[in-house]
Amino acid sequence: MDKQTLVEALKKEIRSQYERSLKALAGAEEAATGDDTKAEGKYDTRGLEASYLAAGQAEQADELARAVDAIDAFTFEDFDIDDTIAQGAIVEGDLDGYLIYYFLAPAGGGLQLKSEDDELVTVLGPSSPLRNQLIGKTTGFILDDPSLMVLEVM
Repeated sequence: MDKQTLVEALKKEIRSQYERSLKALAGAEEAATGDDTKAEGKYDTRGLEASYLAAGQAEQADELARAVDAIDAFTFEDFDIDDTIAQGAIVEGDLDGYLIYYFLAPAGGGLQLKSEDDELVTVLGPSSPLRNQLIGKTTGFILDDPSLMVLEVM
């Protein structure tokens, strides 16, 4: 599995999400300040609701900007099979008889990427409980919940 291909796919996806969030933010800001949301009565809250939406969109855009920066700043190094699992590692595991792949990245948790071999790779971000269980472990380690055996560290 080519880690650099996964890194580029991760960067592309996070940047794409960031650009979409900026467009959504622009639309929400327009809605919050446009003539369509001008109050027509004392119970008309369209403008207030639109401003809450714009604030949420701004927060999401800021979070994605931090994710882009974190991915760009991180140096993804290669791991050997007997290395301990750390940020930047790809972990191949056996989950109840199925091969599964995790990519421990500084951002993008929850995303699913496809490897060049068409394998599905799940990104584990810094707040992932599973990631926290895997950090510091090595090949052969078995987790109880979920029942996952670490087969390889890449």
